[in-house]
Amino acid sequence: MENVQYNEIQITKEEKEFRQYIKLAEGGDSDGQNSLGECYYYGIGTTKDEERAFQWYLNSAECGNSSGQYNLGECYRNGIGTTKDEEKAFQWYLKSAEGGDSDGQNNLGHCYRNGIGTTKDEEKAFQWYIKSAESGNSSGQNNLASCYRNGIGTTKNEKKAFQWCLISAEGGNSNGQNNLGYCYEHGIGITKDDEKAFHWYLKSAGCGNSDWQNNLGYCWENGIGTTKDEKKAFQWYMKSAEGENSSGQNNLGRCYYYGIGTTKYVENAFKWYLKAAEGGNSSGQHNLGFCYENGIGTIENKEKAFHWYMKSAESGNSNGQNNLARCYKNGIGTTKNEEKVFQWYLKSAENGNITGQNNLGYCYENGIGTTKNEEKAFQWYLKSADGGNSNGQHNLGLCYEDGIGTIENKEKAFQWYMKSAEGGNGDGQNSLGYCHENGIGTTKDEKKAFQWYLKSAEGGHSSRQNNLGRCYYHGIGTTKYFENVFHWYLKSAEGGNNNGQYNLGYCHYSGVGTTKDEVKAFQ
Repeated sequence: MENVQYNEIQITKEEKEFRQYIKLAEGGDSDGQNSLGECYYYGIGTTKDEERAFQWYLNSAECGNSSGQYNLGECYRNGIGTTKDEEKAFQWYLKSAEGGDSDGQNNLGHCYRNGIGTTKDEEKAFQWYIKSAESGNSSGQNNLASCYRNGIGTTKNEKKAFQWCLISAEGGNSNGQNNLGYCYEHGIGITKDDEKAFHWYLKSAGCGNSDWQNNLGYCWENGIGTTKDEKKAFQWYMKSAEGENSSGQNNLGRCYYYGIGTTKYVENAFKWYLKAAEGGNSSGQHNLGFCYENGIGTIENKEKAFHWYMKSAESGNSNGQNNLARCYKNGIGTTKNEEKVFQWYLKSAENGNITGQNNLGYCYENGIGTTKNEEKAFQWYLKSADGGNSNGQHNLGLCYEDGIGTIENKEKAFQWYMKSAEGGNGDGQNSLGYCHENGIGTTKDEKKAFQWYLKSAEGGHSSRQNNLGRCYYHGIGTTKYFENVFHWYLKSAEGGNNNGQYNLGYCHYSGVGTTKDEVKAFQ
């Protein structure tokens, strides 16, 4: 009964206020007119009516009321109770801003920043954000921080960016709280502090904004400022995704794909990647392309894979650019085109993608879509290797071993093969085994050679399996064991390796590790 009585009192209070605003508005009071417009817009004490809201905002604005002018600008900008008209929106924001309204000043800055209803002018945007921020407007403070952080209309200044983010966040602005979390996470204008980053992401996420929910999920997933908890990460990504956030949708798809905080379910991974991709998320577009290419959660479709890689690449996603180049290289969903292979690997590499950098090095080394240039090949392999790419590290080792684009240096070759091998790269493991076997850049050690050949062969590549068979045959770093000789030559041969096939034939002919069979040997 108490709850019912409370609601009745609230309704009565709102109706009384509505009636008072009618009297004030009809008496020509501009504040009353603006407040009456808000009653009609939000349905306070009356039925919601956007057209009447617009009319009363117009009356208030024409009387010179800066709040009414701001609200009228909002109506024109968003088509509330009237036809959308960005030029009129700009005009009324300008009047409101000049009248000292901090919301009007903030939105006028937004218009100048994005060219809404006027010519884009970042310096004017910055000036109006300053006015709004200095008037205590938390949205203006957040936008001013963005200007300082990105050098919009002013010189880039990360310390000032942080200071205004902090003021905005402490003023309760959820965007400011999220951006302050980002500053703490990445050390922008302040010492990096993961715990404070998490604290502010948590505050902003509680406001229901899908961007902030996605950031909070990322913190839980990676243990940024809090204990790692994949289930909580999944829950926050879900909230973000259901709020139509494309980044959250992509991350939710990733959770379903890898089983992060939930059961692995590739059909759901595909579903959320599709939503993210259709929402314009370049990572989602790349991941959707990967699903179509490999038939993950959907029917394999190379043409659709190419289509989504293209969209991702054109949006500037370096993974999408790398895979688009691979499509052109191998004719996946499109015609082979070496010039486009080179162009897209170049874009990917220049965007810092370590896989793209390795592939670009390969193009320069072999003259794919460009003039052969071993020095440039070496430079890009070096970038890729320094970035931690195990293929780049292996290829850099080859450059040092054979003097490709650089001075021959066996010791450096060995060092980079070691890095590649320790990163789990089968080619690196095989090359490292070869170095240990033959004393290239290191002391000869057949036992270590055997160990690395074994690791490499277990990774499944046919040439590596042939080398392991050779170790068992000759007793290199291990005891001679003809059954294992036959086993590994067979695997190598089945993988299409010519040497492995020849050696398997020899085993059948000579009865090494198997029954002698000249017919099979001939085959």
